[in-house]
Amino acid sequence: MRKVHLTNAAGRDATVDFVGAKPPSPPRLGLPDHDVRFQRYLATTEAGLHDELSRRFASEDYGQELIQGDPEIDLEQVGRAIRETSQVYLSADGEVLHAPPEVVELIVGPDGEEKERRVPVDVPANVNEELPIRWGDRRFPRTELPRRFVIQRTVQIRHYDGLTYDYLFGMAKELDEADEVVLIGGGAKGRKPLIFQTNGTPYRGFLEGRTDGDRYQLLLHLSNMELRLPGRGEKADEENSEENTASTDS
Repeated sequence: MRKVHLTNAAGRDATVDFVGAKPPSPPRLGLPDHDVRFQRYLATTEAGLHDELSRRFASEDYGQELIQGDPEIDLEQVGRAIRETSQVYLSADGEVLHAPPEVVELIVGPDGEEKERRVPVDVPANVNEELPIRWGDRRFPRTELPRRFVIQRTVQIRHYDGLTYDYLFGMAKELDEADEVVLIGGGAKGRKPLIFQTNGTPYRGFLEGRTDGDRYQLLLHLSNMELRLPGRGEKADEENSEENTASTDS
């Protein structure tokens, strides 16, 4: 079970479980008595690629050859069903590399110019560390969330005993009654993005609560893309910059 170290609005923290929220069942594909099954098929082999055909006919204009003889089609291979595949690294010359290449992190400025090259630094996960994920001071109506941010993933925060039930139920009830979501983050000030695994995607986290009697759902919506109108102004840029000073917080 995956864990998250979380605070509530009062600053009380606890380590609780989280799981992927189960999405609704998608529409069934196919006819009433027949299911649709997707299958990948081989379209061509290496001999049918552009570079090889250009070399073979000594020209990039080999359209007539394709019409007359179908040289790009290998009758023994093309059309075969593709099942398991393996990733293969190729050099700039198209040669197979038998060891993965060295990865270099490229730093590019706002003007698109290269500023620095360096060996990548591992970024650790921060959702289950000594410093808990904290509630921020930004709340807004839950109906605004899908209009302002692209939600990439949603996980459900769950209790595992009576104490954590009371703890999470209280958070869900507070947010549900206010009909709001709250922005949460890592670090001492709660401004760092949430990272769930080493070198994982950094996300903004939005906590939403739903209650029905004694039942509750505490959902953590994750986004790495904001929806903004063109020309919104410098104020929005300053707010976004302040949120992303995450890297300087300890």
